[in-house]
Amino acid sequence: MSVVDTAPRSIPETLRAIFKQSWPVLVSQWASMAFGVLDTAMTGHAGSVDLAIMALSISIYITVFVGLMGVMHALIPIQAQHVGAGELDKVGQIWGQGVWVSLVLSVVGGAVMMFPDVWLSYSGDVDPAVRAGMKSYLQALTFALPAALMFRTVYALANAVSRPKLIMAINLGGIVLKIFLNWLLIFGNWGMPALGATGAGISSAIVMWVNLGVGLWFIHHTPFYKQFGLKLGLPDMKALWSILRLGIPMGGSYLVEVCAFTFMSLLVAQEGNAVIGGHQITANLAALAYMMPMSIGVATAALTAQAIGAGQIQQAHRTSMMGLVVGLFGALITACFLYFGRDFIVATYTSDLAVAAVALSLLALLPFFHVVDAMQCINSYLLRAHKVAVVPLLLQIVALMAIGLLGGWWLGFGPGKGLIEPLRNQLLAGSPVGAGSMWLMATVGLSTSAILLHSWYRYIIRNKYPTVKV
Repeated sequence: MSVVDTAPRSIPETLRAIFKQSWPVLVSQWASMAFGVLDTAMTGHAGSVDLAIMALSISIYITVFVGLMGVMHALIPIQAQHVGAGELDKVGQIWGQGVWVSLVLSVVGGAVMMFPDVWLSYSGDVDPAVRAGMKSYLQALTFALPAALMFRTVYALANAVSRPKLIMAINLGGIVLKIFLNWLLIFGNWGMPALGATGAGISSAIVMWVNLGVGLWFIHHTPFYKQFGLKLGLPDMKALWSILRLGIPMGGSYLVEVCAFTFMSLLVAQEGNAVIGGHQITANLAALAYMMPMSIGVATAALTAQAIGAGQIQQAHRTSMMGLVVGLFGALITACFLYFGRDFIVATYTSDLAVAAVALSLLALLPFFHVVDAMQCINSYLLRAHKVAVVPLLLQIVALMAIGLLGGWWLGFGPGKGLIEPLRNQLLAGSPVGAGSMWLMATVGLSTSAILLHSWYRYIIRNKYPTVKV
């Protein structure tokens, strides 16, 4: 017996189902992203050095965390298909194996973050004060990583069974605690030492462990979740491999997406602290806007996977297409907000005129960047709902890394520097040569990724389900 409605739906009913599941995911993602926004805004007012520390450190952490989070998100389509098929005991078993996966990944991720100088080898001559601050900031986030990854098992379960409001409530509560702890630890209020960027890292670690504790308590004390028989159990190699077989290429796709931003940050560090800050503000806004298509993608993928598990393939395809429509509409609204509100937005991030000037020059491209980013994001989730992840990873490597990142480096810092100056000056007037070139090529890469991923989705549907009307 399924715990969700898997009956065929009309187009209006499908749209309502997507909205019903995606808006709590969106609020939850915004709440989660608010950590980075708060850290950027508050450390920006603490000083340009603290902002540079946070900008470079958070790029490294996000690279590690998002890649590992992608592995954990394999639990969503796996559990959702079991839910659709009415296999409730398998949902609980997979959840427990997911906890083991999160613990192993925490060790791997923590080891990678402990050596920031390796990452900074791409950044040239970085201020010694920035280097020293990064080490303490990343140490705090290393302690936060196990809690953040284990919390993803709760996140995946809640979304797989269409109960995303749990995660929304926890993350909203976390924001309140985060603001208070940042106020204490960044600026040194109530007799606490003023730790700057390091204080932001410590506050994040505390909040993540609190959120994990609340999430675990809730799913083990709520009657609805008891029907899944949630338990840790002993590691089961077959179950672990079922998660990793899908999760590793999914994590690779997440990693490819975020690596483009990480290495952009490391490369533009050569152009000085003002460019680091301006790029960070733009990247932070892009990531914040990305939460909308990501939430629609998560919700659409969960509903699609439930329909697949129930054998309702035509409904699964209809849900996927409606998810794309909702995502495009939302992306256009967000793009308008970014375009018309850019002066006000930048003013909330920084009072440094040099940083603001760089940010405003880069923000000219962000609306279009967001639209194509939204389309490639949702298409990747549609494929994950069908447990298709290897080919999408390869397509994203070509589009985002070869075209976007390497192309941006070649035109902004490498032998091709200056070749697109007329285009950069027209689209991103006043932008730094390196940062502006990299943002232009990143947009080209995302556009290519969106086209390739959607083409592959249609190929999968036509060949795997020939009776489905595409």
